[in-house]
Amino acid sequence: MPDISQKITENHQISNNFFRRIEQIPSFIVSKIAKIDELKGQWITGARLSPQVLGRLKRSVLITSTGASTRIEGSRLSDEDIEKLMRGINIQKFTNRDKQEARGYYELLDNVFNSWKGQKFSESTIKHFHQELLKYVDKDEKHRGDYKKGENKVHVLDDTGKSVAILFDTVPAYLTPGQTRDLVEWTQKKLEENKYHPLLLIGNFLVEFLKIHPFTDGNGRLSRVLTNLLLLQAGYLYIPYVSHEKLVEDNKPDYYIALRRSQKTIGTENENIADWLGFFLDIILKQSQMAVELLSKENIEKILSEKQLTVWQYIEKVKETSTGDIAENTKIARPTVKQTLEVLLKLKKIERIGLGRSARYKSYAPTEKESPQSIF
Repeated sequence: MPDISQKITENHQISNNFFRRIEQIPSFIVSKIAKIDELKGQWITGARLSPQVLGRLKRSVLITSTGASTRIEGSRLSDEDIEKLMRGINIQKFTNRDKQEARGYYELLDNVFNSWKGQKFSESTIKHFHQELLKYVDKDEKHRGDYKKGENKVHVLDDTGKSVAILFDTVPAYLTPGQTRDLVEWTQKKLEENKYHPLLLIGNFLVEFLKIHPFTDGNGRLSRVLTNLLLLQAGYLYIPYVSHEKLVEDNKPDYYIALRRSQKTIGTENENIADWLGFFLDIILKQSQMAVELLSKENIEKILSEKQLTVWQYIEKVKETSTGDIAENTKIARPTVKQTLEVLLKLKKIERIGLGRSARYKSYAPTEKESPQSIF
């Protein structure tokens, strides 16, 4: 175990590395952070979507994020396959490993989305997350939650999961426990001190974490789960409603390039992680923009299910209608129509005339006193 003086020296080195990196941050990084925080404020003041809508968005993101994050690491499961898997439908054409990894990711991310307020960012949490991430994966049974015992490299994978290049070498196994512990403790302390912008600290943590690559397997997936946790704890509360992982998957070549360029400088006299921070912040900025778009009248249709959209579009076409009339003309079951009408009423997309069995429905017409945003 390191003595106190050694601990102080190691933490001082981490601080020096961080300060050296942020001293070189170009102005466009600062500008991106400002835009992200402006959108963060818009979400906080404008997010009046119903719990039902937010719950549906979260379930959709869980599927999308699980599919994207596991495909980045070589899985072949589509989002549709993930949805079937989580509904308990057996998918014969895929390997057990693909399905095991997907289930572990889905359940861990779901836990983060629902319990992030009570999760402490710590070394023990990271080890526990790794154990949960791989708890269904047979091949990883012996090293779940434990740091690597041998050396590993970061590979660039093609769409079939095959390695096409080595991205960078990682920290030797014998240095891994100490470096990971120091990095986590330093990051936790700096986040609590609130002296530096959390996005800089989170971005710095991720590039260091992936450089260490502390576990035998699952490091990339774990880094994305931790990204969700840290962003939520930093106040970016729209994270569960727009998939971070999907945006990374859609920009995978840029992800590898930014990571490689920054990783190559770590440990040299010219450390510079601007490439990585630029990519990381671009993803968060896009995520922020998409979240705020969910609040706009023009895009509210995106959060409706297919059947809900069909019902709403039918009501838009007619002057007035009833539950039975909607069911007959849309070929949607009456109970589903009733549930959909309640959703549309809460979203103020429609209004009800009368009560009980004689109730009729028509498109919502806001009064002059209501501002366009007030219905959301």
